[in-house]
Order: sequence, then structure tokens, then C-alpha cells
Amino acid sequence: MGRPAKFSQDQILDTALAIIAEDGPGAARMDAIAARLGAPTGSLYHRFASRDLLLATLWVRVVSGFQHGFAAALAADDALAAALHTPRWCREHPAEATVLLLHRRQDLTARWPDELGADLGTLTAQLSDALASFTARHPGLDRERLLFAVIDVPYGAVRRHLLERRSPPPVVDELIAATCRAVLPPPVHAG
Repeated sequence: MGRPAKFSQDQILDTALAIIAEDGPGAARMDAIAARLGAPTGSLYHRFASRDLLLATLWVRVVSGFQHGFAAALAADDALAAALHTPRWCREHPAEATVLLLHRRQDLTARWPDELGADLGTLTAQLSDALASFTARHPGLDRERLLFAVIDVPYGAVRRHLLERRSPPPVVDELIAATCRAVLPPPVHAG
């Protein structure tokens, strides 16, 4: 029976998150994370086989937290709240918002660590289910319009600001709301 781990997975991920928030994703190297924790680098490799696996695990944790609020807004039949969840969440969670930029869901299938395949599948299924339930409750709603209004526009609107390492300004919310009103039929958005 081995020794109990001195640092939990969450402590390791929190440390990687702090380094990414301060110095960008490139700074989140295994040796830098270990040094910040005061742990031997080997102990990180014991928990995570690679830096890619560590960062992908962090991404899953962040996206899971983000998607919870997004799905809740859709479940409440409020497409506008779902769209505005993105900039608001980014302002409330600036470090985590930086992590969202590490990967794009559609690019992950070819290079995603095998250990996290089930986690990615769960995240994808949760998002698909939330969108499918919403569209089922709104017959005649064009799914492409919904995706454009609540996913594409908000992501595009915050991305530039996050890449510049700054919070999305309030005008982003106004522009997202205007887009939702223009693209979605009135019963599908509040406001």
C-alpha cells in the first residue's frame, strides 16, 4: 500500500489554473506546477501521465462548470440568459475563462487524451441534450439560429477580449442581446 497523495487532483489543477491566469497556458509546465506546489515533478506525472492530460483534465473541469449555468438557462426556457451566460461567466471566472481558450470542442476528437474520452463524451451529451430539449419545447425553432445566437455569437464576442487577457466589456452583453433579438423569434428569448 502506497503513501497517501500529499496533493489532491484539485490542488494540482488549481495550481495549473493560477499559473495559466498569471502567465498564460505556455507557462503551465509540469515543473512550474510542481515548483508552485512544492512537490516533486514526478508526483505530478504519477497523477497525470502528461502535461496534455493535466491541461485537458483542467479544461473538462472548467467546461463542466461553465455548461451547468448555460444548461440551466436553457432549461428555464431563456435563450437570452443562455447567450449572456458566456460573457457574465467570463467576468466572474477570469482564470477559468482563459482555460476555455485552450481547446475547441470540435478539434478534440483527434488529439484528446484517451483517459478523458468518456468525460468529453459526457460534456458533449449534456450540451446536446440541453439544446435538444430546448428546441423540442419550441417547435419550428431553427436549430442553426439557436446555435448561432447562444453559442457562436457569445463565444466569438468574448474570445478577442480573453485573448487580450481582459474581461469582456458590458457592451458585449448589449451586442449579444441585440443579436438574439434579431435572430430568434420573440417567445424564445426574454427581454
